[in-house]
Amino acid sequence: MNSDSLTPILLTAGAFVVALSLAALGGTPAFAAMEPPKCKEGLTYNEQTKKCEQTSSLEDDALTRQGRALALNGHYENALEALMAVGNRNDATVLTYIGYATRKLGKVDEGVAWYHKALALDPDNVYTHQYLGEGYVAAGRADLARQELATLEALCGKGCEQYEALAAAIAGEPEQWGGSS
Repeated sequence: MNSDSLTPILLTAGAFVVALSLAALGGTPAFAAMEPPKCKEGLTYNEQTKKCEQTSSLEDDALTRQGRALALNGHYENALEALMAVGNRNDATVLTYIGYATRKLGKVDEGVAWYHKALALDPDNVYTHQYLGEGYVAAGRADLARQELATLEALCGKGCEQYEALAAAIAGEPEQWGGSS
């Protein structure tokens, strides 16, 4: 083999090594951050089988992961479908992302109620406090949002991602926290 015929192989191998190195260092290769495929109604994408499946056939953990990913990628109705199919909804993460998707669909008060249920199970959940504070901002309750900010400062400090996102929301920087609701 001459060096010209080895070039494509070496480039492919090099890209693979870079991706593995990023993953080993805690980084995420670009191909790993892809949004999950959108499934038809009644179906949810199963990350393990890489197929859309009947929502009821997925395990709670898979439904929770999928619902969270859908919510964070703006697919709020699909997120709610996956999260509402979770058999054990007595879970702070499930309740938090039901609240998140509900709030993002414009039902702020209902979303806030879900956050309170989540905090009853896990009072130190920084994501729930962040999203609850953002809900208060959307509802025009800056006083309550500032209380959530103080809670986040006590839980994780001023440098944590959740504190910074809520501080940006309170400061009126919606592009920093993902929107107006």
